[in-house]
Amino acid sequence: EDVVGCYVEDAITFWAQSVSRYDDLVKISSALAEACPRANAVFGKFDVGKIYGGCFSEDRCWYRCMVQQVIDSDKAGTSFHKSFSCRVLYVDYGNSEVLNRSDIVEIPSKLECPGAAKKYRLWGLQIPNSQNLNMFDQGKKFLSSLTYEKVIKIHYKAKHEDGTIIAQARYEKTDIGEEVARAGFAEKRSSPGTTEDVEERREDVLQNSHQKTKASVPQWLSRPHHTPRGQFDHVTVATRKQNHAGNRMFAPKEKIKASASVPDTSFAQVRPDWKLNEETEVLRRENANLLKKQKELELENQQLRLGLQVCRSEKRMLLSLGHHFEETLSTYIGTRMRNLAAKVKVLKEVRCTNKSRCFLEQLSEMIKVVTEGCLPVPSSLERMETTWKEHEQAQERLQLCRNMDERDKLITKRDEVQQNLFAAVEELILEVDQLPLSERSSTLQELSPSLEMMAGQDSEAEDSEEAFQQFFEWKSVRVNKLIHVRDDTDTALQTLADWFGGTSKCFDMMSEAPSDLEEAIGNADEILRKVEVAICEELNNDLNGKDEAEKRIIMSACNKLLHKVQQEQSMITVIQHRYSAGVELKKHCEEWLNRRPNINILLSVKKTVKSLKAQLRCKLVEKNNFEESDDYSAFEMTRIKEEIADLRDRVLQEIFKEQEEYEKLTVLAQKWFPELPLLYPEAGIMDYMNSGGLLTCSLERELLDAEPVEELSTKRLLVCSGIRGQKVLLKGYFVDVSSEVNVTERVAKYHRAWSQQKEKSGLLQLDLLLFFFLKCDPLVYLMVPYYPGASLRALQDVAPLSLEEALKVMKGVAQGLQTLHEADIVHGSLHGNNVFAVNREQGIVGDFDFTKSEEQRAAANSMVVGTLSLVAPELKTGEPASPASDMYAYGCLLLWLCVQNQELGVKEDGTPELDVLVMDDRVKSLLLNLLCCSRLSAEQVLRDDCFLGVDMIPVSLWPGEERGSEKTGEKEKHLTEEDGANPTQ
Repeated sequence: EDVVGCYVEDAITFWAQSVSRYDDLVKISSALAEACPRANAVFGKFDVGKIYGGCFSEDRCWYRCMVQQVIDSDKAGTSFHKSFSCRVLYVDYGNSEVLNRSDIVEIPSKLECPGAAKKYRLWGLQIPNSQNLNMFDQGKKFLSSLTYEKVIKIHYKAKHEDGTIIAQARYEKTDIGEEVARAGFAEKRSSPGTTEDVEERREDVLQNSHQKTKASVPQWLSRPHHTPRGQFDHVTVATRKQNHAGNRMFAPKEKIKASASVPDTSFAQVRPDWKLNEETEVLRRENANLLKKQKELELENQQLRLGLQVCRSEKRMLLSLGHHFEETLSTYIGTRMRNLAAKVKVLKEVRCTNKSRCFLEQLSEMIKVVTEGCLPVPSSLERMETTWKEHEQAQERLQLCRNMDERDKLITKRDEVQQNLFAAVEELILEVDQLPLSERSSTLQELSPSLEMMAGQDSEAEDSEEAFQQFFEWKSVRVNKLIHVRDDTDTALQTLADWFGGTSKCFDMMSEAPSDLEEAIGNADEILRKVEVAICEELNNDLNGKDEAEKRIIMSACNKLLHKVQQEQSMITVIQHRYSAGVELKKHCEEWLNRRPNINILLSVKKTVKSLKAQLRCKLVEKNNFEESDDYSAFEMTRIKEEIADLRDRVLQEIFKEQEEYEKLTVLAQKWFPELPLLYPEAGIMDYMNSGGLLTCSLERELLDAEPVEELSTKRLLVCSGIRGQKVLLKGYFVDVSSEVNVTERVAKYHRAWSQQKEKSGLLQLDLLLFFFLKCDPLVYLMVPYYPGASLRALQDVAPLSLEEALKVMKGVAQGLQTLHEADIVHGSLHGNNVFAVNREQGIVGDFDFTKSEEQRAAANSMVVGTLSLVAPELKTGEPASPASDMYAYGCLLLWLCVQNQELGVKEDGTPELDVLVMDDRVKSLLLNLLCCSRLSAEQVLRDDCFLGVDMIPVSLWPGEERGSEKTGEKEKHLTEEDGANPTQ
């Protein structure tokens, strides 16, 4: 085993630490430094075999120790008060000392591991019986010099009961035991003996020395034992650096000289001859001086060696540099000429392209175009703006008026303002027609991209005058400097060319002209230097390289120029907008000059509708009477039915004309004549406007060829044919006076959301959607397109959608939800009967029960597909419906389409269990983000990876009946309100 000596007891006994325990000792030292200052003192009796924490008296640091003996303070020599002290053994170092009880504390149980130091005795040696105390002390010092801070090889021989290890110790090639015996501090014995024998011999030595000197007990037995520094001494130093002055430190080791401790004064009393001590002290001082001088000489020798190495290194470097210079000189001319030729080539390219100068010229040209060609603001624009605001205010007052007398005054005032506005508009039109708005706008649009690239994003433009003036001044100085530099370069290159010409004559054997070679060649270096300097100066002064100040000048000019371009573009946009509005106003004024719109055409259409409805009722009565008469004829009945069908078509055609007239009057009322609903209240223009253009009072259910659809409803849900050659569905709702307004507002809001995108909205087609109130029943009927057999539930029961088809359909559904949510509408009734898959690829979100609130629709019993509830968890706890609850229902529908025949598990909170399901990874990832607390929005769903390769198919206006029923047979279900079956409930 490899160990490091840390303490010596006598000439053949020492303590050492195992090299393998180094890391453990570091951790123990750090732990003691942290735990001991806060640990509890020991109360009661000490446990002799237990390990405590002791505060070493010399450095006041904490170390692990074991109590060997409890000593009364009287016996220990203290007289100030009676207390208890203890002799402790430091288990990690082998030394011992006497500590007060207050310096011993309990330590954590994890630190009570075996000590790092072990006690060793040299094999085959014993202390001579005749050895005196001085020899004993010198023997300790000798063994300490052999073991202290040295890595020793230990070969185990035996182990005694007290733990002492009998071993053979070697340091490098030296046998420590043989060295001790050779020095005369120990003697070999024939048999190993026992530890007790060795202890008795040591006691004999001490007793004999005591008798010879007639002294009391030697001081070394009672003085604190010191621990020499060993392999782990820097643990203490490192730990001390971690503690501040108030903490107790650890590692019971003192700083001693490399030789040994100086003997106590008690040893001087043992020697009868005091002169011997003085001689010894003198010798020691001389020895110390010699050692010091030796170290100084060694240090000086080492410095000389280092200096010699440096000199040798510099010599090698100089030799290498000399070789390099020789190689460079041999190719110097060629290398210099190649470098010069390369610079000339670069200079030619720079002059050829001259990007920087082109850039500055381009920027200068832009500034000129923007500043010199700026269009003036039409002088009539401000007048028109003011008059237009007066006109709008007059229209608003007229719209809010309810008094007939005041209304006429407001109309007169509005007409006067309108005449002034008409005059201002004519003046603006004449003035704008003289301006080249289109050409100027195109020019500015061409400049904008280049300026946006030049200008800085965060730079603040300075005042126009200063920015442009500063730019032109800088440009003038910069260009003049560049011209001067280029002239110097051209002069230097011409001088070089002339030098080459003159030099060539010196080497021309056929030339007879006299030449002075020394004069011709003498100034070559100076010529080359001037050429190189001139070329470098021009390249460095090229306008591509600018400092920060120059960049700020250019950037400021670019930013200000861009600012002016944007200002002028905004002004042109305002002028064009006002010009267009003025042209429209002028056209309106010319059309309605000195006249007012009337409702004569609307009344005429209403009269025609009324007449046709009367004829239709008569024909229906005639048909019913003829069916019950005795003279029944199939031919005659066919004729009557054909007349009835023709009358129905004519009634519907007139009703659509009526809608067109209402639309015209609505546009006039909204833009020009807000008094129309007040002038003609009997026409119902205001009701039509409030319904979003969906209300009609001319259509009656009895006049339509309508039959109940038992598959869809058991009450008033009907299917009517004959509306523009397509089937439509009539859905009836119970209403009263209070709910009529709410129904109208909800239907109008839904219609406005659809009209923003129409076919691309993903919603039910509402361009032909009409609803009307019955005169006899408290019902409102809503007319919507009819998609037989195209609901998700119907399709899944007969021919389930494939994954590809399901993704196409659900992308359209997500688009429909996005349209509703952007319009601040919560559907609240998304389920299998309320989502269409027209032609198995067009996803459509159906309408909902407009008589119910969002919460009422979401709590309906129809919000289930299979065993899966479509109601979001937050709705079950009483929270209101929201776009997030719609997305939860959407996720459940998508899951239902994808799992096919797999069994669905449900968690305690009602949400589906997805981990055990087998499906596409992308779809599962999307479902995890839909069936959780923080759900994706409809817009985010449309951007999901699942739908990246799926093209959403726009919904056709009126898909044919056959397309939706090709694969579903006779089973027909339709998307209706939130209950999916009975819209009247």
